[in-house]
Amino acid sequence: MGSLDFLKPITHILPEVKSPERPPGVKERIFWTAIALIAFFVMYNVNAFGVKQTAAASDFLQVVTASRMGSLITTGIGPIVLASIFLQLFAGAKIINVDLKDPEQRATFHGVQKLLGITLCFFEAIIYVVLFSVVPVDMALFGSVAVTKALVVLQIALGSIILLYLDEIVSKYGLGSGISLFIAAGVSISVVGGFMSLMITPQTGVIPLLQSGGADALPKALIALIPLVSTIIVFFVVVYAEGLKVEIPLAFERARGLGGRFPIKLLYVSNIPVILASALLLNLQFFAQNIPPTNAASPQWYSYIASVTNQKYLMDGLLYFLTPIYIQHGASFFDVLWANMTNVTPVFGIPGWVHAITYIIFFTTICVIFGQFWVETAGMGSKEVAEQLDSSGLQIPGYRRDPRIVEKVLERYIPVITILGSAFVGLLAALADFTGALGTGTGILLSVGILYRLYEDLEKYQVFSSYPGISAMLGED
Repeated sequence: MGSLDFLKPITHILPEVKSPERPPGVKERIFWTAIALIAFFVMYNVNAFGVKQTAAASDFLQVVTASRMGSLITTGIGPIVLASIFLQLFAGAKIINVDLKDPEQRATFHGVQKLLGITLCFFEAIIYVVLFSVVPVDMALFGSVAVTKALVVLQIALGSIILLYLDEIVSKYGLGSGISLFIAAGVSISVVGGFMSLMITPQTGVIPLLQSGGADALPKALIALIPLVSTIIVFFVVVYAEGLKVEIPLAFERARGLGGRFPIKLLYVSNIPVILASALLLNLQFFAQNIPPTNAASPQWYSYIASVTNQKYLMDGLLYFLTPIYIQHGASFFDVLWANMTNVTPVFGIPGWVHAITYIIFFTTICVIFGQFWVETAGMGSKEVAEQLDSSGLQIPGYRRDPRIVEKVLERYIPVITILGSAFVGLLAALADFTGALGTGTGILLSVGILYRLYEDLEKYQVFSSYPGISAMLGED
């Protein structure tokens, strides 16, 4: 176990958004949230100076990281999320010794998290430029190619650093979390763009499949809308699942008649398993991009690990079967689906339907594993929750106040719901990706959960604004 105190001299000089002296009102929170969103959309649509072109990137990568290749936020929120995950896991695994209940140690922890996030912003920007995901212009700016690349790296890194501080502004003055807000914004852009590509051809301004005419034009157009239908289905399924919960009655030991209920939702671990599983798949895809293209006539040994095309797309190998199938949006939905299902890989010679089944099982399984791991490391297990309730003076009516008793009651629900909830979100995201849902199934799943919690936060702040006494009693001011 190690302490983070040795980094205090560095974290103390990092710029910080000052906490509000009074709780911001609802209108003020909406204002700062809107400012952060506007800044995000501006950087999303502004290309980095000195970038000639951008390599093709999957919607999956850009949606999950709220990024766009070649823009000022090419790396998006990736470095910020990775920094948070790393330190949370280190703290949960006791690799670093930190007591988050101590205000001073909590401040140090957040400072180190910010420092690591800034470091990763530069590191990932360098990786993107070195691996040619972002290609600088051919001409040397200021007389040097190295200076050109350094300038591109600096712009991309600063873009993510700005997002880091926008997240801090939203967390203190806005609604919810800035990171969650940017993910939802990125998904909304993808959904709107995908919908427009389905419905309108820029040259003619009509539905593409109705241009050909004929008796089968309308059925084909309806088939092309399957991604949109899938998106709507995923949306309503997640909204419904957010309301499924088990409520355990609680009461204050020193205040008879005063208490509440502790809700254990089906989505107890929220979307964390999908985020961690997606991060794992992204790393697998980055690894595959560094493998030389495969010659199907004479495959090398590494082709059995990952076989890629000249465009750096996986087409065979072990990693290929662990990554999703993406159905392109458009008229040939079933044609593409059928091609993916009947296609035989060049190295292993395995049909595509095996790929689909393997990916769904793999993604769901690792979501369950990550869900259980997160509950244990993030202090959401039965024992930790029982201790938190006991320290708050709460107990289950009809039982004597003892955290061991509360733990036994929670053991009936939390482990089972963790597995069911993790499997549910993993299976839903995998199936939605497979059906070509706009914004990817993972993106829709994340954004719906984010918007649902944003609505809950807005509702909570409205109550606090109407009844200031409740805010003071709950320590929200």
